[in-house]
Amino acid sequence: MTDLELLETKLRKNIRAFDEKYLQAKSKLELALKIAAAREKAGLTQKQLAVKLKTTQSVISRIETGKQNLSVDMLYKIAEAVGKKEVYIAFR
Repeated sequence: MTDLELLETKLRKNIRAFDEKYLQAKSKLELALKIAAAREKAGLTQKQLAVKLKTTQSVISRIETGKQNLSVDMLYKIAEAVGKKEVYIAFR
């Protein structure tokens, strides 16, 4: 294998890794934005949602900026707190 072919192989691996991380980050941010929109539509501040969830406003802020990992249980709690009856999760 030539140096050029080795470089191409390495670059392709790096691009695939980047694409995977980008898609993960994009999905996380889309979820965060949906949570923030649902909270706002319910007429709640971050502090009010935090009280309903028995957590802090800073946790809600991290959730809404995609910096907080979420469990399925927490997603259901958030949905209930903003007046939603179900949570839909899809794998693409």
